[in-house]
Amino acid sequence: MRRADAVPPIEEVAAVTQRLAVLLSAGVSPVSAWGYLLPPSLLVDSGTTGILRAAARAAARGDSVADAIAGQARRLGRENPSEGRAARPATAAPGRRRNGAAAEAEHAWFGLAAAWQVATQAGAPLAGCLRELAASLRELAQVQRDLEVALAAPRATARLVMVLPLIGVVFGSLMGFDSLHTLFATVPGWVCLGGGALLMLAAAGWNRALVRRAGPTDLTPGLRLELMAIAMSGGGSIDRSRALVQAAAERYGIAAGDAGDVGDPVDRVLDLSTRAGVPAAELLRSEAEQLRRDARSAGQRRAATLSVTLMLPLGLCVLPAFMLVGVVPLLLSVLSSTLTTF
Repeated sequence: MRRADAVPPIEEVAAVTQRLAVLLSAGVSPVSAWGYLLPPSLLVDSGTTGILRAAARAAARGDSVADAIAGQARRLGRENPSEGRAARPATAAPGRRRNGAAAEAEHAWFGLAAAWQVATQAGAPLAGCLRELAASLRELAQVQRDLEVALAAPRATARLVMVLPLIGVVFGSLMGFDSLHTLFATVPGWVCLGGGALLMLAAAGWNRALVRRAGPTDLTPGLRLELMAIAMSGGGSIDRSRALVQAAAERYGIAAGDAGDVGDPVDRVLDLSTRAGVPAAELLRSEAEQLRRDARSAGQRRAATLSVTLMLPLGLCVLPAFMLVGVVPLLLSVLSSTLTTF
């Protein structure tokens, strides 16, 4: 689990995207720009370095840079089992419900790959498009930071209440009662211990499910709108731009987002642009910003709700487990001592 003050992986992708934009603006060719981004030391072998190396090789050979980025990002995701997902074929799209650092980084790299492909195929200026994408990724990184901060307190509460039964056992021992002997060496103690363990396992699973559902459902909100803005910047028709974005989205697993009952946001913006007779690119970027703001607000609301819903496993599982493991053995020890005295 990532700390709330950790730098989101999207921020690293944003930094690479910004450096690319600066190099291209300075007149560096796209083929050379990827090579310049490689660290000078051969000892540096991070995930980002591997992606940059793959992109530089593809650019030098004239292969698809976007496919090289996406392929290396998929390999890195499969090599990181700690984020709780199984390996999948190289052509599979990333699942929208996955979360965690590896999923965030993979989605961000896929976004860069899709933007590179759309810009090159649409004939859009790469430097300007990458600069806009970098700003978008940085805003997404800020959204992730805000959500991590909002979820920090509920997560800490969930971890803290899980030690209540242990505190009960220690408290009984400090009071001079042999609750540990009652708990581990008697049949009623075994029943209490087994029941408490089952309740704690249920509480742990319940807490994890609640925290997971409170996380973001879309790691890159508004990305399709950004891709459509890039495609429209190339001067092509709406149909061609839509086809380029659709092909890139399918190839690199860019989700359409939660449109709900109001339809596709891309269609809404394009319809508004047509009726108003204004350029669509700026409207698309504005709508993407709105989707990211909505994602931030929704995440904060889910985090606030989580603080309340975490009381359910506390009251229904953790407190009964505390009674079974911490209080009942203590009472049994008191009764046993009293009966022995008589």
